[in-house]
Amino acid sequence: MRRPVIAGNWKMYKTPSEAVVLAKGIVKALSSLNGPEVVVCPPFAALTAVGQVVAGSRIGLGAQNLHWAKEGAYTGEVSADMLRDIGCRYVIVGHSERRQYFGETDENVNKKSCAALATGLIPIVCVGETLAEREAGRADAVVEMQLKGALSGLSPEQVRRLIFAYEPVWAIGTGQTATPIQAEEMHAHIRKTIAMLVDAEIASGVRILYGGSVKPDNAKELLDRPEIDGALIGGASLQAESFAAIARAATK
Repeated sequence: MRRPVIAGNWKMYKTPSEAVVLAKGIVKALSSLNGPEVVVCPPFAALTAVGQVVAGSRIGLGAQNLHWAKEGAYTGEVSADMLRDIGCRYVIVGHSERRQYFGETDENVNKKSCAALATGLIPIVCVGETLAEREAGRADAVVEMQLKGALSGLSPEQVRRLIFAYEPVWAIGTGQTATPIQAEEMHAHIRKTIAMLVDAEIASGVRILYGGSVKPDNAKELLDRPEIDGALIGGASLQAESFAAIARAATK
């Protein structure tokens, strides 16, 4: 069975002191939880402080982005080695907001994933279509193209270590959510595409999360779908109890 993953993307919210309070609340709320793999991804400035809070707990630490170079004159960037050194185990790669606002390309997603894997980090690779692309009937093709770019040159064993997240862009921060059927259909398509590009056995084992306005009141209906292996959560991860409620919903 694929172990569910519940990951909180705090985006550009929470100062380090606020992040510590939130992290402590999450650790306390989930202290007795068994089942899902739980990850929090604070802003860069809060990573060290949050890492100290979650150390020794069931909660893993992740970053929201990285640069593909090991080091160099890249002002404002951080490397995989830097993230590992402060205790990160995961890193989000190719989030739609990075694509939309900062020009992230499929090629960049591939290079960042390779850098993360080389350093022992687990990339959470995001894919997803816009509303215009879905309405034009291109959702499957767009996601397939993103996967081809992200996985280019990766070995089957490298792909096995990835976590994928399907995030319909039209459902991120909008209050809209893909129906469980829509989400599961796309998750199945992602798995089929990975099987075609890499290997059927690898595809059957990789975990694919859903992201897009996941909340405590819709989490169980989504997470009960066989193809949905967890959630990448934005706004609802900024309150300990709502995040904990979603994590509990992933316990099958």
